Amino acid sequence: MSNPVYGKKPGTSRNGENLPVALWVLMVGLILLLVWAPFQAGLFNGLVLNFEKPIFWAVMIGSLLLIAWVAAFFKKVKLKDQRDLTAIWVILIPVTYVLALISAASHYFAMNAVLIQCLYAMLFVIGLYLLQNKRANGLIETSIITIAYIIVLFGLFNWLGQGKTVSAMVGWFTETVINGQYNQAVWIDSNGPRLASVFQYPNTYAAFLMAFFFVAVFAITRSNKWYSQAIHGFMLVPMVLSILLTLSRGGLVFLPVVFIILLFFLKPAKQILWILYSVIAVVATLVIAKPVTDLGQQFHLGQIGDPAKGWGYLLGASIVVAALAWVIQRYLAPMLEQRTAGWAAKKLANLWLPLASVVAVVVLIVLLLGTNLKHVLPGNIGDRLENINLQQHSLLERLTFYKDAVKVIKDYPVIGAGGGAWASIYEKYQNNPYQSRQAHSFIMQYLVEVGVLGFIVLVAFLAFIFYKYIRGYIHSDETKRNDYFIYFIIVLSILIHSLMDFNMSYVFIGMLVFLGLGGMAAAMDTKPVKRFAWKSSGFRTLYSAVLVVGALVLIFTSIRYIQANNAIEKGRSLMATSSDFQEIQAPFADALKKRGNQPDAVLNYNVLLKAAYEQSQDEAFYTQDLKLLTDALKQDAYNKNMYNQLIALYQLKGEADKAYNVLRDNADRYTYDQDWYERLIVQSFELGYQALGSQAVDQKDKYFATGLQAYDHVVRGVEHLKNLPKGQFQGNPFAVTPAMALNAGKMQYMMNKPAEAAEIFKQGISQDLNDPTNREIARWYLAALQKTGSTDQAVYDQLIQLDPQEKDSITQLAELTF
Repeated sequence: MSNPVYGKKPGTSRNGENLPVALWVLMVGLILLLVWAPFQAGLFNGLVLNFEKPIFWAVMIGSLLLIAWVAAFFKKVKLKDQRDLTAIWVILIPVTYVLALISAASHYFAMNAVLIQCLYAMLFVIGLYLLQNKRANGLIETSIITIAYIIVLFGLFNWLGQGKTVSAMVGWFTETVINGQYNQAVWIDSNGPRLASVFQYPNTYAAFLMAFFFVAVFAITRSNKWYSQAIHGFMLVPMVLSILLTLSRGGLVFLPVVFIILLFFLKPAKQILWILYSVIAVVATLVIAKPVTDLGQQFHLGQIGDPAKGWGYLLGASIVVAALAWVIQRYLAPMLEQRTAGWAAKKLANLWLPLASVVAVVVLIVLLLGTNLKHVLPGNIGDRLENINLQQHSLLERLTFYKDAVKVIKDYPVIGAGGGAWASIYEKYQNNPYQSRQAHSFIMQYLVEVGVLGFIVLVAFLAFIFYKYIRGYIHSDETKRNDYFIYFIIVLSILIHSLMDFNMSYVFIGMLVFLGLGGMAAAMDTKPVKRFAWKSSGFRTLYSAVLVVGALVLIFTSIRYIQANNAIEKGRSLMATSSDFQEIQAPFADALKKRGNQPDAVLNYNVLLKAAYEQSQDEAFYTQDLKLLTDALKQDAYNKNMYNQLIALYQLKGEADKAYNVLRDNADRYTYDQDWYERLIVQSFELGYQALGSQAVDQKDKYFATGLQAYDHVVRGVEHLKNLPKGQFQGNPFAVTPAMALNAGKMQYMMNKPAEAAEIFKQGISQDLNDPTNREIARWYLAALQKTGSTDQAVYDQLIQLDPQEKDSITQLAELTF
């Protein structure tokens, strides 16, 4: 059945009634949210305090918009067709995140994720109904494209050295501008400068650019207005250049994949135009890529650059492409339509060029990777292409993330480990000591967070919308197809790239995707749902009431969380400026009332209470701090910072056994934390040695057994890391440290196992025996060998040469009995 939405008069709903005030309220509010959101680097997953507040503001704004939507569309929502079904289905997505709170690894992260998913659901519902109005759809579509182009130009201004100028223009509404410069708009890493624009992560920016490059090409071929064709044509070169400047291999790999998929949805004439515009844009970009890249690199590496020269190249190429776009659309496009009419009428006509494109892409890849053709690109871009292979570090690391994610999923199979779980628990499951708070795959991270149940809900939701959209697209005429195709482009591009990256962890990207899904659902047919009884106005009232109540709860929660964050920031400021305990304590206590066990509030309050106890030795401060930390760890059981503070508090009180218990009981949560295992081994020896002095043999054996088990864990880990695939980096250091070898060797020695002790001491021997720890290891090593009737003459001579009295020390140690 065709979609009756198309063809309605501008300014009318799908039922033909004028809703000018409601439409303008929703449109203006939604547009302002979309303009504000991309410049909030805080809209990134809610993993850090500084990133939280923009999320809560976005949720609150989205909730207000949802209430306005209910007021505007209450009588128009019939809940009787398949399109309406998706408005109910989408609510199940945040519900799965609420269910995941039951087993959440971090209640703090999980609650942030619930709010984020509610925001996505709200934008979907608003988009689903608002975008059915033709005029609203046009304005929202134009706004999204305009925002994208602003982001592209913002990035290039930063690349060419005018970052402070454009940062000043957005600094008044974002905290991401630091010292007059938008933070990390240009990354500097081992590859050199990489363009990231507002996203602070080049790979996600590449996914965004890929989506809107195809949107721009589509917009050129759809528009009948010369100035619109010229504007979209003008932006092609900046976007292709920006993709290159991200140095994103994933972007370059997925771009032809998405391009070929999109070609299948076009008739031959449009396919030819898409290929032609892409070729023109790429060629024009390659002509200017090297000088513009070099100018940006010079500036960001501290050398003198010439921004005007860079803009000259860029503007020149963009104007040429814009002019060509107008000429092609004015003269060539109509001719192609006529000449390919017969071809287009043939069965499967739209498959020929995409299949030919596959061959062309394969040939191009072979040429780029296997010949000197890659040298037409700027040096660092060519080098990145040259490094694309199955043994490349980033690919091997991603595969490791996915394997480790499967381990998590096996432990949390049904409802998952809660939102943000990967950031909390990946250290327990990691194969090697990498440091990544993202799983680098939307699919794997989603499975970790909400398990198989939540994943099925999402996949079924996406599959239904894609199926219905594509089915409707196939059976619609070209005019109807054009109205919602940009949403399909955006959603498809970002989701495909997200298979191997964490783009969806950016809340702004998630907002675009769910708003795009709403646009796709708006284009669905109106086939009625016959088997359900929700056609009555009663169910519509219930549905609307649920949304309003949910929105009010979200508004209240967001306000409370914003107040908590403000209180934490106030407390931090007072810690630096005030010495009044009560004055400093008040905002942290208030923050914890607003949001119980908020980790940043807990950790900062802990510093205050511990300092007060240390200065006054008042047990009340110790008791309060202990309760603060232990209560918080019940909600955030993998928070290493809290455990470290708890250990420090026990040690400050002289309760070494309790500190040991924390280290022992949580060691399995930090599989490759070298410092954790070193402290556990040292603490085990010290407590065991004390027990030995007290003749508490059972206690000594218990402590020594724990320490030696920890040492064996490190040894096994070191051996495992030797077998990592060639090309994969180990990550953080993980080795047998001198302190580990010294204390583990002592434990074996004091258990009357000198041979085993000697083997451990040997692992810690260093050529530099001037270091006291290294000298002590050598001393115990030689004593253990002497006890077994052997020696290491080279080490012995070196030690005696440094201090002849070491001979007596070795003999005394060798004569000890336990």
